[in-house]
Amino acid sequence: MTAHADVSARESVSEVHRQVGQEIMVIAYDGTANARRAVHYAGRFLSANRAVVLTVWSPTLRGSEPPAVDLDGPPDPAPDDEDIAYADAQRTNAEGIELARAAGLSAEAMCVAATSTVWNTIIETADTLDADLIVTGTRGTTGLRSLLQSSVADRVLRHGHRPVLIVPPGR
Repeated sequence: MTAHADVSARESVSEVHRQVGQEIMVIAYDGTANARRAVHYAGRFLSANRAVVLTVWSPTLRGSEPPAVDLDGPPDPAPDDEDIAYADAQRTNAEGIELARAAGLSAEAMCVAATSTVWNTIIETADTLDADLIVTGTRGTTGLRSLLQSSVADRVLRHGHRPVLIVPPGR
């Protein structure tokens, strides 16, 4: 299921979720030390039937279409259709899954391409899954820098309508 499912699909997911009494936790994971810390705390202090480790990725920009006529000799090999950003997101997500399972969570992988902002994609995915909780790490900026540079975690908290556990950076 994609993060941009239509309302009827979202309602059916919500209905199944309620019928089986399944708690869903979405853990935003980007591979940073703060994200690893968030996974650790989620495993240590929380329980859920389903923990979705979410990695949001930005598709790389493709160049223009290849020329219709190739004048430089034999045809060039076909370009690899896999987006390198997606492949990187899958590796990052696999690391998050491994950490979540080591922390005792029943974790599953989800990589979602950002169509707008990372924070909005996290909120939309949690809404699609009808998640009970969003878990995320934060950079922990303070003072003037925090006013100028709002974090993804802060935006998820302010713009989403689900409970959010924000794990600050370690000491």
